[in-house]
Amino acid sequence: MVQKYQSPVRVYKHPFELIMAAYERRFPTCPLIPMFVASDTVSEYKSEDESIHVIERRCKLDIDAPRLLKKIAGVDYVYFIQKNSLNRRERTLHIEAYNETFSNRVIINEHCSYTVHPDNEDWTCFEQSASLDIKSFFGFESTVEKIAMKQYTSNIKKGKEIIEYYLKQLEEEGITFVPRWTPPVACQLESSTSHTRRPVSPAITIPDSATKEGLSNKEILNTSSSPTEPTAGTPDDKLDADYIKRYLGDLTPMQESCLIRLRQWLQETHKGKIPKDEHILRFLRARDFNIDKAREILCQSLTWRKQHQVDYILDTWNPPQVLQDYYAGGWHHHDKDGRPLYVLRLGQMDTKGLVRALGEEALLRYVLSINEEGLRRCEENTKVFGRPISSWTCLVDLEGLNMRHLWRPGVKALLRIIEVVEANYPETLGRLLILRAPRVFPVLWTLVSPFIDDNTRKKFLIYAGNDYQGPGGLLDYIDKEIIPDFLGGECMCEVPEGGLVPKSLYRTAEELENEDIKLWTETIYQSASVFKGAPHEVLIQIVDASSVITWDFDVCKGDIVFNIFHSKRAPQPPKKDSLGAHSITSPGGNNVQLIDKVWQLGRDYSMVESPLICKEGESVQGSHVTRWPGFYILQWKFHSMPACATTNLPRVDDVLASLQVSSHKCKVMYYTEVIGSEDFRGSMTSLESSHSGFSQLSAATTSSSQSHSSSMISR
Repeated sequence: MVQKYQSPVRVYKHPFELIMAAYERRFPTCPLIPMFVASDTVSEYKSEDESIHVIERRCKLDIDAPRLLKKIAGVDYVYFIQKNSLNRRERTLHIEAYNETFSNRVIINEHCSYTVHPDNEDWTCFEQSASLDIKSFFGFESTVEKIAMKQYTSNIKKGKEIIEYYLKQLEEEGITFVPRWTPPVACQLESSTSHTRRPVSPAITIPDSATKEGLSNKEILNTSSSPTEPTAGTPDDKLDADYIKRYLGDLTPMQESCLIRLRQWLQETHKGKIPKDEHILRFLRARDFNIDKAREILCQSLTWRKQHQVDYILDTWNPPQVLQDYYAGGWHHHDKDGRPLYVLRLGQMDTKGLVRALGEEALLRYVLSINEEGLRRCEENTKVFGRPISSWTCLVDLEGLNMRHLWRPGVKALLRIIEVVEANYPETLGRLLILRAPRVFPVLWTLVSPFIDDNTRKKFLIYAGNDYQGPGGLLDYIDKEIIPDFLGGECMCEVPEGGLVPKSLYRTAEELENEDIKLWTETIYQSASVFKGAPHEVLIQIVDASSVITWDFDVCKGDIVFNIFHSKRAPQPPKKDSLGAHSITSPGGNNVQLIDKVWQLGRDYSMVESPLICKEGESVQGSHVTRWPGFYILQWKFHSMPACATTNLPRVDDVLASLQVSSHKCKVMYYTEVIGSEDFRGSMTSLESSHSGFSQLSAATTSSSQSHSSSMISR
């Protein structure tokens, strides 16, 4: 497996020329890097005007590896080739390095760059990326990989210190300014006569801190023709090292790399709804920074949020009065670490009455609103306390808990809530304080603990009776001034006291079932299954030419091909007779086929957009400006990897890809809308004039494109 590393952007608040003077002092050896033994110049080139300087060095490294491994490998030192390309005119330095030793067994590539800060020409930016691919190494592949990553991580940490060390050395010598390169007189005369513009080095975007703190104004889900415009950004946004430390906390270089790489993948596949970095980080932490596993659960969560409009729950859903009166929970100041504090008096709550009066889904929706409020409070506390706060503390008082709380439908509702919260709000619980646990608590704990993640379970602190008042108790985590009055403190807590829900508010099983269905089916999105040989198709009739068809869909499972066709005649209504006919119904969504098998492409219907291959986990938004009236068909088709062109035998990759999609089935969740061309503003990443909104977890990473008169697909 190839190991990859991508650094955040490191900013030196010094001019490029001064940084270059400090960088040159690293050679031929560097005492701050003991493993860097020596370096010899292999080749060197300078342009006549001295604006270009390319130097290639052979670097000798003493890797800290076990003596046995060095003996087996037959070497004491490892050699690397490093090529530095300095462009004084454009003020850039590009560094490329690769291993010379064992190059047929181990492939190491590194690329670094020093460039001018795009917003301040007196500052310098540094970035680096690297890859490690171990083909074979005498059976010690995993050992070599660990050694290599350890050495590389160690050197990354020292990188900034080394430049600062030599900057200080220059300052002690009285060198605090190095003039910029200027062309010779002849070049200046030539430039003035030709009036050519000096090339500008490509800018590296450093996100503004204020932008990175998150969006404070929440977009309201509506159908107006001019919803709130998201702040424009760029898909090439980088993460600044200082920003990471200020808003995300101390991360190892490899953890920083995982965050940046997953963020870049999301920018490529989920245009317009990139979660904030702290939210991406939660999913990475939940999977021990395994990018593939974190990406899978994050994509599933984003689709879930989108389908059920969770992003707008705080603005569009008002909890029923029963919840406001009898749900004994609420936010209460913060703990000693600055985490928002949520107090739940579970022992005083009539869980049976709430389930009988509201149903399971209403309770779940209320808990989701609490979690959304928690995310908002974490952002606010991060700004207030000046340090990263990404989780909250929950205080659960079990005084009054008895066997009636173990009512089976109530426990079922609790398990359902735990399941949804664990899947979509990982690493948001910083600490759980369970107070006054009665004798019946072990029974409840036995029922629910298997559904709680191991990492979450480690954050539980359980106190029986009045143990919480002693050493290691509540005072270790919460300031005395805010301990609630019902726990012996002096602070008035406005959390409802709970109590029994009147039976007059109970509803019948049929009413609750209908209400549950209504809550989770009120969505603008539809789900569809796509089978091999059975695409899903949607018919849109256009009366006025130059209308705009918009779409927004997520590929939940498998890979698909998206097509748009036009026909002058209407397809026949889909039949629902058998699996091989025009319509397939499955538990995972419907499948409708509209294009008749006897129809011929180019005669009965035509393709109006190039096919678009969409991978599992991708989110796609786009539009098509219609040229003719008639019938347009949006088609999602199963994507099969093409076999090798030189043989009829399938490739190994093809077989593995086919096995990833069980029973040759894919799934998409989609929304389409037709709007008049006069209402269309061209930015389909925000889907103007449509119901579709993007995640309130999103930072400003949306890139708005200009309006096109022709068709457009954006991803």
